[in-house]
Amino acid sequence: MVAIHAWRAAESIQRFKALYPACPVVLQLSGTDIYEYLQSDPGPTLRSMELADRLIGLNDLVPNVLPKRFRSRLRIIFESAEPPTRERRPSARAVTIAVIGHLRDVKDPLRAAKAVRLLPPESRVRVEQVGRAYAQQWAAKARTEMKANKRYRWRDDVPRASVRALLARSHAMVISSLSEGGANVISEAVAARVPVLASRMDGNVGLLGRDYPGYFPVGDTGALARLLDKLEQEPGFVRLLEKAIARRAPLFRPAREVATWRRLLAELISPSGRD
Repeated sequence: MVAIHAWRAAESIQRFKALYPACPVVLQLSGTDIYEYLQSDPGPTLRSMELADRLIGLNDLVPNVLPKRFRSRLRIIFESAEPPTRERRPSARAVTIAVIGHLRDVKDPLRAAKAVRLLPPESRVRVEQVGRAYAQQWAAKARTEMKANKRYRWRDDVPRASVRALLARSHAMVISSLSEGGANVISEAVAARVPVLASRMDGNVGLLGRDYPGYFPVGDTGALARLLDKLEQEPGFVRLLEKAIARRAPLFRPAREVATWRRLLAELISPSGRD
């Protein structure tokens, strides 16, 4: 059995192990498992981990928060992304900043919109956001922001092809989440060679690396605005981000993800693999 989300899949994992005790369970841990439910509802979350033969973490810093008794079962597998089929051509009319993902509290989704309000009047930075609002209050906030902020546009939910098209014409992507397990949108941006400006928390640092130059403190609008201004004004900073992204790109290749999964499954098949 391959399960996703320790807390949500707790009953399914328990039933499976009761019916098939000799069969292995591979459990992919979500961000909410390791950064929320381990503290707020540890019972079912820990039970799922106890029953799993292997645990999958999506960023390099997961071992720091996982209880020590589970670390020997943990394997880190970065979610991959296919390279884009179209050539990247950032917009010439504006400095386009992509924000990609559902509008919900943990994503801090309007942080980039707030940051561009702080830029000088002559700034050409514009934020284009795509992603469904999880609640009507977020849809209302996004629409209100659009009316008040000429530098911000929310396009709601769009097809995957439109997300890739947005990345292709973007100068950078902002991910401002309060917490993440390992956002696939970072994989997509890296595969497209789009610089990322990211909130400094484990889920992002565990993907981009500790020395990545594009971090800002979680929730710090002013710091993000300064990065956006630097992105617009300093070509050297853009090149620095692009080089950092290029160094991380091999980690997100589909062939690497497939090979890691094959090694994990081979471990479970071997006689001693589930010890």
